[in-house]
Amino acid sequence: MGCDRNCGLIAGAVIGAVLAVFGGILMPVGDMLIEKTVKKEAVLEEGTIAFKNWVKTGAEVYRQVWIFDVQNPEEVAVNSSKIKVKQRGPYTYRVHYLAKENIMWDSETHTVSFLQPNGAIFEPSLSVGTENDTFTVLNLAVAYHNTADGVYKVFNGKDDISKVAIIDTYKGKKHLSYWPSYCDMINGTDAASFPPFIEKTRILQFFSSDACRSFYAVFGAEINLKGIPVYRFILPSLVFASPLQNPDNHCFCTEKIISKNCTLYGVLDIGKCKDGKPVYISLPHFLHASPEIAEPVEGLSPNEEEHTTYLDVEPITGFTLQFAKRLQINILVKPGKRIGALKGLKQNYMVPVLWLNETGTIGDEKAEMFRNQVTGKIKLLGLVEMILISVGAVMFTAFMISYCACRLKSVK
Repeated sequence: MGCDRNCGLIAGAVIGAVLAVFGGILMPVGDMLIEKTVKKEAVLEEGTIAFKNWVKTGAEVYRQVWIFDVQNPEEVAVNSSKIKVKQRGPYTYRVHYLAKENIMWDSETHTVSFLQPNGAIFEPSLSVGTENDTFTVLNLAVAYHNTADGVYKVFNGKDDISKVAIIDTYKGKKHLSYWPSYCDMINGTDAASFPPFIEKTRILQFFSSDACRSFYAVFGAEINLKGIPVYRFILPSLVFASPLQNPDNHCFCTEKIISKNCTLYGVLDIGKCKDGKPVYISLPHFLHASPEIAEPVEGLSPNEEEHTTYLDVEPITGFTLQFAKRLQINILVKPGKRIGALKGLKQNYMVPVLWLNETGTIGDEKAEMFRNQVTGKIKLLGLVEMILISVGAVMFTAFMISYCACRLKSVK
């Protein structure tokens, strides 16, 4: 009788130990299976999850425009007064990123080239006015309808998953021809997706054709988006810093007078890629810019929450599930003796014209699919591992304690 009881307790302890060990073994094995599956599904080729999302995004994308309406144009022109602006907006457009066109595969270089057409439809219900509203602004033409910004060629990740979605060429070129040195390189992805298995220490490189340069983002926070854990990466202030603050930006300073010998920060001259026009970009309301740039302008209120650019990236797959791209368009106005409206100016003005907020969030249907096919399975695997380890450890401990207690009792 004693033997049967003791044997049963030992057997229970052994089973518990086996369960715990199996759960422990399942952790690295499970990680290997997840990595193998993700690498397979993250490749840009027919039939993968990445390809389905890449060909036609399921995100709802909106482009909001705020106009800086100049309140005192006569005072500025005659007396060179401070420019008083009033922000008017948003004027909202629903952006339709149509299915990618002219998709061409190159099996030798493991790349795929494509066009990304898009159109925009005005959304009156999400706007403060109509497209017929009038403003007093500098003469600047802005267009968002049925356009494609050029041919992209990206790596499909077939030979090296760490290169998936990274841009190889844009408009047939590896360099932009706008900036000297490495600033002219097209680095990173188009911000729609990144290589998988992203760590918080990772710096995400992405290219913006609107800004005519590549940017980078750093980890800011971990949040939950529709039941999916994501990492929020933000555009740091150093991106628009002066070479004194960030030596890596030395090749973005292409003129010495307006920048005061490259000591001012927060704006970027993109005139070379805008047919020589005096166009400068910045964050909205001159966020993170030198105070003297915004000093001649009244009516600005920069703040981090509304004016920062961010990307919410699912770290295992590298898919961007939500983003907010914020950018301000400015025009440099200088005194000009031959132009009547500029004769009275006694200083240079960096005039804010408008700022854009393009946002996109994964749709509910795509989010559910993502939870079912990716995060749900990973959570389930993790739950099974923890249950096996926990139950096994409890069983082993309980049965061993009972066995020892029985042995002590029998000795007495």
